[in-house]
Amino acid sequence: MTQQPPAPAYAPLPPNHPQATTALVLGILGVVVCGVIAPFAWNIGGKAVQEIDASGGAWGGRTEANAGRILGIVGTALLVLGVLAFVAFMVMFVALGTASFTTFHTTHHRMMR
Repeated sequence: MTQQPPAPAYAPLPPNHPQATTALVLGILGVVVCGVIAPFAWNIGGKAVQEIDASGGAWGGRTEANAGRILGIVGTALLVLGVLAFVAFMVMFVALGTASFTTFHTTHHRMMR
């Protein structure tokens, strides 16, 4: 009976970057709960990805950091769209409110004569 060669020894995985999980959590919260958090996820995730790439394998967690960065980008885009929609709504509200008041005032003034 022949002996099988021993299984190759694998090097331990490098520890995750300290900000990788933070970026992921902030990215999820930025998209799901509060969009104001999303730019922070984008920033932290981007820095973590750069530091992981520059570490030469000393840091892991690139997937988590990159996912947080991408979620931060998506959340920031949604935040910007929401702010633009709010501003457009307020402009329309003010414009229509002014037009309605002017029409009402003119009509009411003519009726009172």
